Amino acid sequence: MLELKNITIALSQTGRELISGFSFTLNRGEKAVIIGEEGNGKSTLLQYIYSPQLTESYCQCSGEIITKGKLGYLPQMLDPALAGLTLEQFFNGADFFNDAALFYQLDLLPEHFTSQQTLGTLSGGEKVKVQLAKILMSQPDILLLDEPTNDLDIETLEWLEGFIRRSRLPILFVSHDETLIERTANIVIHLEQLRKKTRPRATVARCGYREYLKRRGAAFEKQEQIARKQRSDHEKQMERWQQIYNRVDHEQSVISRQNPQGGRLLKKKMKSVLAQGRRLERESEDFLEIPETEDAIITKFSPEISLPKGKVVLDFTLPLLQTGGKTLARNISLFVAGGQHVGIVGKNGVGKSTLLAAVWQALAPRRDIIPALMPQNYREKLDYSLTPVEYLAANYSKEDMTKARTFMGNMRFTAEEMTGKIGNLSGGQKAKILFLDMVLQNANVLVLDEPTRNFSPLSSPVVRQALKEFGGAIISISHDRKYLEQVCDVVYQLTPEGMAAWQQP
Repeated sequence: MLELKNITIALSQTGRELISGFSFTLNRGEKAVIIGEEGNGKSTLLQYIYSPQLTESYCQCSGEIITKGKLGYLPQMLDPALAGLTLEQFFNGADFFNDAALFYQLDLLPEHFTSQQTLGTLSGGEKVKVQLAKILMSQPDILLLDEPTNDLDIETLEWLEGFIRRSRLPILFVSHDETLIERTANIVIHLEQLRKKTRPRATVARCGYREYLKRRGAAFEKQEQIARKQRSDHEKQMERWQQIYNRVDHEQSVISRQNPQGGRLLKKKMKSVLAQGRRLERESEDFLEIPETEDAIITKFSPEISLPKGKVVLDFTLPLLQTGGKTLARNISLFVAGGQHVGIVGKNGVGKSTLLAAVWQALAPRRDIIPALMPQNYREKLDYSLTPVEYLAANYSKEDMTKARTFMGNMRFTAEEMTGKIGNLSGGQKAKILFLDMVLQNANVLVLDEPTRNFSPLSSPVVRQALKEFGGAIISISHDRKYLEQVCDVVYQLTPEGMAAWQQP
């Protein structure tokens, strides 16, 4: 069991509260997903639960955490201190055959346990798999998973869904994969930042994700109807009151001094009118609030962007796909025409990101198109020591920068976030900067490595819609099943033998 009592978390630098007075209990067999927009404190809450020391450098936290049993924690990113360890050192003499069924499901083989390959050189999905394997080997009583779906191939995603559903362990997790959330979570914890990020709100719903969205929408709609009717009725009452007040005030101003009795009656009447006005105002203080929601906002690409269908965007062949002297795949061929939206899937470690890097090298020098890249590792594009404003100012005019500030404001960046270091932002906020960068470039060919991986399940539908409507070409890697279905015209699977049409399971 995990119990949280009156948890409050505030950013040390600004004092802004991410979470205020939050209490929650997670019992055996419950699977609770934490959702919310980028930068709302989802990962911070998990870190604080696992080890308050992880948040000391940037947050002020208070409250009580009660745990019964051993915590297993999967961080969003591999700890840099582990990157230089070999797999043999990381598993530290563990016996593969004690948990062979689990490891085979994770596509881990006995040789992984004696491999001299370092963790830092693994693919993103492989890093998640080996960390998850070690956590499960320790037989935890409670699981805390921060983006366990990041970079996992579709087969492993489906295994993870099954594992979470079947597990009797209490599991508290953050995920941006809507399909996994819909299929596994029986509790939804929604963290929001309202009134321009000045007031946090935490909602706990003990139901599935789709049911939560349905209930939330219905409740907000009903509350808004009542609140607006209260205000409409109040306005009519105040209009009638104002008419009465004006008439009595006028009568008082014109009454003859020779009629003191009438003056006294009008004065008494005015006193009653004023009392009625104060009563109406007091009643208005008890009106239901018009519900406030933290809507997902993302800037969109210009509708004027387009490429002729007959234009050859990419005609790419590669006899051998290699990295570090290791051959990953052979006989790769990829053709993309103007306006096509192409998705690429494949098992972890098969070389998808290596392939996309080669595609980018072929597209980047071209002058007949405007290509833009969103890599899996944001550090390849973003200088974490710069602020968002500094990063964008290096590439764009003052007019563009004014537009960029407006767009960032629309995407709920605060002034502090616009002028703070990029390295301090959440993964989703960094993704938004890259997204904005591509919009400002007016790019007509997008090369995207897991474009939705750091967007919240509330933002992802908006991002998918923007990319679906994009008039240029898209070449992308994704394991987001909703993205593949809604954005991509064609999906290929990369295998050691090359590229083939993907058959969705």
